[in-house]
Formats: sequence, C-alpha cells, structure tokens
Amino acid sequence: MASQDWIDKDFYAILGVSKDASESDIKKAYRKLARKHHPDQNPGDAEAERKFKEITEANTVLSDPQQRQEYDALRAMGGGARFTAPGGGGTGGFEDVFGDLFNGGRGGTRFSTGGGGGPDLSDLFGAFTGGGAGGFGGSPGGGFGGFGQPSPSKGADRTATTTISFRGAMKGTTVSLRAADGEVVDVRIPAGIRDGQKVRVRGKGSPGAAGRGDLMVTVQVREHPFFHRDGDDLRITVPVTFAEAALGATVAVPTLDGEVRVKVPAGSGSGKVLRLKGRGVPAKKKTGDLFVELQVAVPTDLSDEAREAVEAFARATEGTDVRADLATRASW
Repeated sequence: MASQDWIDKDFYAILGVSKDASESDIKKAYRKLARKHHPDQNPGDAEAERKFKEITEANTVLSDPQQRQEYDALRAMGGGARFTAPGGGGTGGFEDVFGDLFNGGRGGTRFSTGGGGGPDLSDLFGAFTGGGAGGFGGSPGGGFGGFGQPSPSKGADRTATTTISFRGAMKGTTVSLRAADGEVVDVRIPAGIRDGQKVRVRGKGSPGAAGRGDLMVTVQVREHPFFHRDGDDLRITVPVTFAEAALGATVAVPTLDGEVRVKVPAGSGSGKVLRLKGRGVPAKKKTGDLFVELQVAVPTDLSDEAREAVEAFARATEGTDVRADLATRASW
C-alpha cells in the first residue's frame, strides 16, 4: 500500500466516531461500514472499493493504541507524517489482504493478517467451507539491524485455512490454494493430521529482500458419522444380534482399510469393547488402535416363529434374575 499522510485524513470522521470513541465503538463502526462497502457486496463498484480501503486504513490506525496516540498527537500539532503498513517492509500489507478478498477463490479457505494492527477480516466475514481449495492472505513484517539501519529480512508469512474430509486426514491428501495474483500453491497434507493443526509451506509467503516468507495453512477436518477419533485411536459402534452376542460369532467390521473379520466372544453384552491393534490413526511413531463397542440389537418386529423361540427362551431362563444385585450396588 502506498504511504498516506495522516495529517490529511480524519480517520474518526471516516469511521463516523468521536475522537474519544472507545476501542469497542471503533470496532463496531468498522464492522458496520466494512459490511456495507465490501467489494463482494458491491461487485464492479470502484467507489465502494475505494471506500472499503479507506475505512480499513482508518481502523488499522485507530484500533492500535500506539498508532492512535501518534496520530492524535500529530493531528493536534498540525504536523505531517508518512504512514505505511506496520512492519515497514512494503510487502504482505494491505494489497495482499484486499487482493485475496477480491479474488474469487474456490471455498474452503478464510483469510487473515498475521501482523499487529492489521484488520481481522476472518472474524468479520468468516470462513468459506468446501473442498480443499481457496486463497491465502498476507501479513506485514520487517526487521532492523544495528545502528538503526533496516536489515534485509524475509518476506512476511501468509496464512490460510482449508477444510478436508476425514478420509483425507487419515490417508493424507493434497489441496491447492490460489493467491490473488493467480499463483497456485499445492499443499501436501500428511496422513493423521488433527483438526486445527498447521502445515508450513516454505518459500510461498510474501516476497522480501532476503527471500520469501512461508505459507501457514490451518487444516480443519470434517467429522465422520461412523469413525470417531480419540487421539491416535478410533472408536466405532457395531450392532450384533442377540444370538451372536449370546452364542458367540465372527462378524465383519469396517476399518480404514476395508472390512475385517472379528470374533465376538460368547456371552458378550452391549457395551463390551473389542480392540483391534494397529487399525487406528496413522502416526509417525506408532499407528493407533481401533476400539469396537458392541451393541446388542433388539428386534422390533418378530415373526411368529421368532416370537415362539423367544418365549421358549424366557421359559428356559425363568429362574434367572439379572437384577439381583442392584439394591446392593445402589446402597449408600
């Protein structure tokens, strides 16, 4: 972003707040105006784009206590000062944020800035959900060496968030992210990644005097309706018939690698858990296990023959009291 003269701009008037406005008032005013003038809401409207950049610049200064204090002091003295995005590097600033937001990326990604004082647009506009594809934003950065002279530094890191399937997390996958300038970055997601973990892609951030920064991708994993992750282990619930539970049986059980045959011990009740070693989440040191909880299925529609069999069983076990010890177990 080109530098701007603070003295020539009334940031309070731009946001429509008073000079003694609180941080909360500034934030609310910015959000309201950003929603109204955001280019996505006003496609092809150059004035809306200009206004959006103007209110974002105002919010950047007024939402940062130090910058706001300097701005107020300069305005009070009537002096002038040049304003650049925090970090002074000239890269990874507001152009990156605006460029990524205006880019029609393919979902699954939200954008944010990593430097202090930058606008937090992820909180305002939220995340786009979808398959692993989208865009990424920039964050300001810079550094200074001895004697007050700027030292060459790498460009700022960029950040992105992408959503992948449960299978993609278990087996590993590759997603493509698109930047505002059209650059497509392929990001390899390792097998076993957890929801919320980050993947670093070196050399794919903003350019700088000492080379490009990195791209930091936060990975979100969709939940699965059958497999439930518990650390590096997986848990599932498998129904069995009364006969299978009482007499024992060998049943087919789904795993990440297809069905396997599992032996159900005779006399198994609902809640009994069987452990399948090495059938869980892939990990660097050791693959987790798969825990299978049995659930005895009670039929709701019995044929005459089945009803007679159940009644015969009831007569054969008439003297058995399965609740005999409840009173003892429930005593205080």
